[in-house]
Amino acid sequence: MRSVSGVRPKPLMEFDGKPMLEQIIRRASRAGIERFTITVGYRSDLIRQWFAHCLLGRLPVRFVENRDYHKQNGISAIKAKDAIDGNFLLLMADHIFEARTARLLMDQPLACGEVILAVDSRINRVFDLDDATKVRRDGAHIVDIGKEIPSYDALDTGMFLCTPALFDTLESAVTNGDCSLSDGMRRLAAERRFRAFDIGDADWQDVDTPEALAHAEHVFDPHRGLESGDLVHA
Repeated sequence: MRSVSGVRPKPLMEFDGKPMLEQIIRRASRAGIERFTITVGYRSDLIRQWFAHCLLGRLPVRFVENRDYHKQNGISAIKAKDAIDGNFLLLMADHIFEARTARLLMDQPLACGEVILAVDSRINRVFDLDDATKVRRDGAHIVDIGKEIPSYDALDTGMFLCTPALFDTLESAVTNGDCSLSDGMRRLAAERRFRAFDIGDADWQDVDTPEALAHAEHVFDPHRGLESGDLVHA
């Protein structure tokens, strides 16, 4: 996204007239989330400045600094360990989703030490399959995850319902000071502690390129009748 974002961090890129981060927070808030922890890294000063002056400033938000933001996303998740003391929804700052999907995911029963990932089994509808993280299921359990796995039957939407045990799992997966979320999830999968929640006909989009951004704006165009009320809650 750097060709169009310049020095701005990607979460501040506009989607449907508002920064993507604002869209994520508003949709999560509409789904019932009341407190937020945001891990920031690259140009975190701009994100903090934006938040201080936007209408969302009334929401309880805690910022966690990740000075190792050049590393993989598992490290960003680990940085929030001390800020979270209960079950939580883990979201990506560049994945647009429907509020009802988050709401349904949070309604799923979550066992101790478990993680539930919202997945999309409509593989033929993905915008950029090469870039998507794939998953393979065995019944309700996920048994493999990654962008390059040879066999898969669903896609990772970037929405995880987690217990705090996730942090210990991620820390155990760190190799040479780095790890991805998928590294930790594979460990959970091996222990049958990683389950799938199929989002059905709901929409979502990972925004990694200008083309993906344009596609997301088409998919979530309110004139198509999709969640027209999603962005009015403050």
